[in-house]
Amino acid sequence: MQDSESNRAIVPPAANGNGGEYAGEVVASIAYEKGRRSAQVAIDRIHEYVGQTERLLWLGLKNPHPDLVTRVGQALNLGAKALEELREPHRRPKIIDYGNVVLVVAITVEVEGDRPLFGETQIVIGDGFLVTIRRGSTAPHSALRERLEAAPDLLARGSDYIASELLDFLVDRYVHAATRLEGIVENAEQKLLIRGAKDADIRRLYRQRRDLLRIHNAIAPMAEICRRLSRVEMTAIDANARPYFGEVADRVVRVDELIAALRDALAFAFEASLMIGQSQQNDTTRRLASWAAILAVPTAVAGIYGMNFKFMPELEWHYGYPVTLAGIAAACGLLYWRFRRAGWL
Repeated sequence: MQDSESNRAIVPPAANGNGGEYAGEVVASIAYEKGRRSAQVAIDRIHEYVGQTERLLWLGLKNPHPDLVTRVGQALNLGAKALEELREPHRRPKIIDYGNVVLVVAITVEVEGDRPLFGETQIVIGDGFLVTIRRGSTAPHSALRERLEAAPDLLARGSDYIASELLDFLVDRYVHAATRLEGIVENAEQKLLIRGAKDADIRRLYRQRRDLLRIHNAIAPMAEICRRLSRVEMTAIDANARPYFGEVADRVVRVDELIAALRDALAFAFEASLMIGQSQQNDTTRRLASWAAILAVPTAVAGIYGMNFKFMPELEWHYGYPVTLAGIAAACGLLYWRFRRAGWL
């Protein structure tokens, strides 16, 4: 006769009820006992882990169909309000305490090319289970799961501790995205400072500053959410897990400060490029004014001698022509020397 432990043998994914109509949507449905992986759980069995203390269910969904979300929510007794939130996409982070569970919505940020891509990760923290729902997020949680499985004592702390690690993992993705954007901003700064601001550069600069503002709006609320998790008493959050959320909040603040610094750097680079452009225009204006003043001398002399009066004494002077040319050359040379000395030429 087999005991209850052997009855929870690992079931292949194709045979556990998750590999048919929900193939690709259920990326993980794993049960842990005392921090160690014990079984792959079918969707129709996840209700068995509600309220467990020795066992933990970690269910991961990716772009799930609303019917799957409804089925999971009903099995875990999440309630109608929580199901309504889980089925709808979100653009801003949020946290809702439903008493029996806590829902945390985090906006994910990835960088592809030079543009950010936004998604969302919903984290449902319950007694005996943790549900993650990813929409539009390209970074899987497999690396985090492997790291935690290598340290069973960490997994054994419960779903609230895993949630703090998940949020910390998302902050790592924020840092990675900010690092990518830092390189893009540095390239933009070099182009603006070397060749000045052209029309295409101004449009690109506006788009980059707009992207950074959208990232700020996605990241900044996470700091307050993590602080609330670390300070406010909630049923699904153990007091021993709260300090971990406080550390995540501090990291979010540092990343947000980096994003703000990048926005300021683009603004300063743009202002510097405008100042450089204005300086170049002033130099050009001074050069044109200097040459115009120099050319005004021969123009004035030629205009005087071109008035075609009959009685002009200078017309019959034997040395008039060379003296006039010498006077023009001396005046032009003097003006050139003065303008050159003043830095206008």
